[in-house]
Amino acid sequence: MTVSEDVSKRREFVRQFSVMMPNRVGAFSSLSNLLSRRKIDVIGLSVQDSRDATVARLIVNDPDSAEELFMEQGIAYTLSELLVVKMKECGDLKKCLNKLYEAETNLDYAFSLMVQHQGHALLALFLEDCEFGASILNRAGLTVVYEDELLR
Repeated sequence: MTVSEDVSKRREFVRQFSVMMPNRVGAFSSLSNLLSRRKIDVIGLSVQDSRDATVARLIVNDPDSAEELFMEQGIAYTLSELLVVKMKECGDLKKCLNKLYEAETNLDYAFSLMVQHQGHALLALFLEDCEFGASILNRAGLTVVYEDELLR
């Protein structure tokens, strides 16, 4: 197998947008409405609040359109890759966290998605190295869900 074949077969991890917004009533509602008008659905959300500003971390069903919209509207954002893991049973969370701990990889934050995959809950993880984390969790029998499996 050539290097170009390896690269072309690489599965894409789920993209997350981090948007800094003013901490005021209706700020997130306005952003949600803007996305909705373009038929972009928020399927994962984490909000970190402070006195003056809020960081909204979003996973959407159409990240290419969301990025285009943010650029058009002058909305500042950053993009990150997340590892999304299918939680088939309650013990999967413990197993997932223990395997990452045993592998000595850092988990910066995690949040659940608002959609299911094949009837199972999904957990988004921000790791220092998604490739490494995916290999650890796959070897442990956990299922990693890639972006193409979440998009419309």
